[in-house]
Amino acid sequence: MEALKACYGDGSSDSDSESAPSIPTAAPSEVFTPLPPPPVSLLDPPKFLGLLDFQVGQTTRVRSFPHVDGNYALHVYIPIYISSPKKELVAFLKKVSSQEPSLNVVDVDVPLNILCNNDEKLEQVVLGREFHISLGRTVPIRVHQIDSMVSMLRQKLQTQHQYWINFNKWEVFVNDDHTRTFVSLEVVQGGLVEIKKQIEAVNTIYRLHNLPEFYEDPRPHISIAWALGDISHSLKKVINEEMKCSFGKSLKFIFSCKFKGIECKIGNKTYTICKISDGQ
Repeated sequence: MEALKACYGDGSSDSDSESAPSIPTAAPSEVFTPLPPPPVSLLDPPKFLGLLDFQVGQTTRVRSFPHVDGNYALHVYIPIYISSPKKELVAFLKKVSSQEPSLNVVDVDVPLNILCNNDEKLEQVVLGREFHISLGRTVPIRVHQIDSMVSMLRQKLQTQHQYWINFNKWEVFVNDDHTRTFVSLEVVQGGLVEIKKQIEAVNTIYRLHNLPEFYEDPRPHISIAWALGDISHSLKKVINEEMKCSFGKSLKFIFSCKFKGIECKIGNKTYTICKISDGQ
């Protein structure tokens, strides 16, 4: 269905809203040419899943705020890509998944344990995509707020410089309404000071738009996998045990990457807030 929307267009202001399209009534003298059939390629599974043979069950998505016509979801974040060492991450995720089979891949919503039989696919599907460090809560804004929001974010954050972000710790997080539990990589040292300053800058702009600020004690992270409900207690035990076995006590960080910029997604449109070139 999503592929069909992409082919013919979708005019809704929110990707979670559903409404039946209006069909014009033809006058007696008018003849409408029917739409051509969709491309056959749309009926194939996504390319990044390759030849994986599995059935993906329906997942329950819970909105953090109700849909209102004319509202657009706002999310300000740092894009993150994992370059290396992916092999160690793949091995760790396989061990965790064997202990907690209810985990799914974030965004893709594929059961993690199904991918564990193929290291290449596990690395490609789970780790070969864009992750996000959130700099503000995901909140609804009205259409008349979009221009001022983007303009103020760019003005406030335009003088950013490149720095290293170190992901030092596997951690378990639960969303505010306890409907989902996440396996995440947290920043606890390198880059933490810079990210917190960026969060405060975003908070300032949120306040000017009467939007709720970020958590009082922010813990920057990227989420890798999720499970329904609050299973944080049991999942933390699994994560802590595997951390001891896989990484020991001498680990300085699990992986690191350079800060390359900040983006803002409003509805289905992504805005570049700042972009950092190598050496800047």
